[in-house]
Amino acid sequence: MTNIIKLSADLVTSREQTRAGFIAFALEKNRRSTPIIESTKSLKVLAGKAKTAKDLLKINDIKPALLTAAGLSDKAVGYFTEDDKDKAILSLIENFLEPAGKYFVDEVVYRYLLIKGDSLGGSMRNIVGTIAQQKFVRTLLSNLSISGTNYQWLDNKTKKWEEKSSNDFSIEEQLKALSWKNPKGKNRILSFNLNIPIVKNNIDICLFNTDVEGYNNEIVNTPEKILMLGELKGGIDPAGADEHWKTGNTALNRIRESFAKHNLKIDTSFIAAAIEKKMAIEIFAQLKSKILSNAANLTIDEQLVHYCDWLLKL
Repeated sequence: MTNIIKLSADLVTSREQTRAGFIAFALEKNRRSTPIIESTKSLKVLAGKAKTAKDLLKINDIKPALLTAAGLSDKAVGYFTEDDKDKAILSLIENFLEPAGKYFVDEVVYRYLLIKGDSLGGSMRNIVGTIAQQKFVRTLLSNLSISGTNYQWLDNKTKKWEEKSSNDFSIEEQLKALSWKNPKGKNRILSFNLNIPIVKNNIDICLFNTDVEGYNNEIVNTPEKILMLGELKGGIDPAGADEHWKTGNTALNRIRESFAKHNLKIDTSFIAAAIEKKMAIEIFAQLKSKILSNAANLTIDEQLVHYCDWLLKL
């Protein structure tokens, strides 16, 4: 347990931190919306070549965009024949674009934006955990850099291990696992979002006593090599905080019970962006009783840095 958390109140996310979290999320959403805005501009220009709504069918370059405007996802379109696609677009034209008269281009643009925006909203709900993981990884890398510790990292895209570089800008966006030696010279690997067979569940944060070669050899099937498992909850909305703790706490209990059945010791930890008073009291009680090995509020830099320091020295 980190000694900087002296009271349960230390874990609570303040209004200022909540506000900053919402702003950061909004900025990320705007950043990710840029390609949609740009594609919409292209759609408007290309669709403007049509003299009538039905002429849109003759412009092959915008066919995928018209299918989107018709309300069809990329997954759904995969089940359509070319004839089915034409019928879907024709239905869009007859029911919504032609009634718009000479403003049919604006209408198709609005509908394209509406569907793309809804899709972005859905993907942003899924991306919350990724953003939290990236912040966590960036802090880990900063700690390693300050201490002059060498490391290797597994690129999630190339599936190759890369050496530490003087320019590690944005590698948190591609990092799947991180390898280093702790102060005692022991090999450690931290990985994310792995299915751990002994627990029969997917775990956010996984620390192993192994090197790169050992990790590559199906390390998840060697529970004796697992040192710590943790939950990471990136949602900043206070309304969902208690539910995040309930699901996280249930997962952590399952981890401890699964390892205890095999007479194995396991450390557990919990990191969250939104921590309310009631759950903070429960988390702090578990820290004091050593049920929970460590915890941190993702929005409080000092706690996250101390958590990473603890993790890197395990």
